Amino acid sequence: MTRLARPGGSPPTPRSVDVARLAGVSQKTVSRVLNDEPYVSADVRRRVLDAAAELGYRRNQAARALASGRTRSIGVVTLGSALYGPASWLLGIERAVRKVGYTLQVATTIEGDPGGIASALASLLDQGVDGVVISEPIDEGVGLISVDVPVLVLGAPPTFTAPQVVTARVGAGRLARAATEHLLELGHATVHHLAGPQRWYSARDRLAGWREALRAHGADEPPVVEGDWSAASGYAAGRELAGDGTVTAVFAANDDMAIGLIRAQLEAGRRVPEDISVVGFDDIPVAAYVTPPLTTVRQPFDEVARQGLALLVQVIEKPDAELPPAPDQPVELVVRSSTAPPPPRPIPGRGRH
Repeated sequence: MTRLARPGGSPPTPRSVDVARLAGVSQKTVSRVLNDEPYVSADVRRRVLDAAAELGYRRNQAARALASGRTRSIGVVTLGSALYGPASWLLGIERAVRKVGYTLQVATTIEGDPGGIASALASLLDQGVDGVVISEPIDEGVGLISVDVPVLVLGAPPTFTAPQVVTARVGAGRLARAATEHLLELGHATVHHLAGPQRWYSARDRLAGWREALRAHGADEPPVVEGDWSAASGYAAGRELAGDGTVTAVFAANDDMAIGLIRAQLEAGRRVPEDISVVGFDDIPVAAYVTPPLTTVRQPFDEVARQGLALLVQVIEKPDAELPPAPDQPVELVVRSSTAPPPPRPIPGRGRH
């Protein structure tokens, strides 16, 4: 069908009545299809959607919100950061929101601003969002926050009161335990930990997973060295550890710190993995291309965001429905060339004259 244009002007804006006429159905049927209501045959649904696409029809969102009481928009509170974790969460959320047919509103916070979360939430609620995703990775000590729409919390403890609060987590503790166990199973007597800043929930989870693995294997727990997620802090930690020849294995809380630590070890004359093994966390794109390629664990950001958004949409659209429990994600340990069995221990008396 050819779209008609006004003389000397732009084509007329298509209306639902035009879609109904082209599809050969009633306006009520068009409304039911576009609202994804049941009891519409597959053939009728296809004809309506094809007609809407041909005409370039888009449902008026304001009218839709007025009719349904919902804006079909979801807000996300996230840390304004270029760090791999927060950025990957935001991308995963954006993809998931699009797939469920909602729009996304983003409000960012700044590290060290205790009032930032409440301000970001207020901004989103003023925009009439139907639900909120909390992807705030830092404990700012703000206490309990009350929200009047459903909330999905990613990665952090649920410190919100809302009509419904659902959680989805990547299981950072399980991933950290797997990374530590990999080194122990190679034969290392213990594993040192280069931790992230402990104001971050994820850094605490990784520290806890490392400790659980050591205790389960009866291994000694060395002092923790804390970094700030940067390669520079990993380099500084690597210089600190390089003087201790008893350190044969390190689990770093992210790949950037692991890469910095490896650089410091190599500069100190310690070979990786012959003298010291290193495991990172995240599997950032560059991890496979550094020297040596980094053994690490991969975070399932997209899958957790997808499952979490599905739960959030369910409580928005069917608030009385019983929610299924969120399944645990599989552990993906990516073994590369930065890990190996420990160097052989010198035999007492051997080599002396």
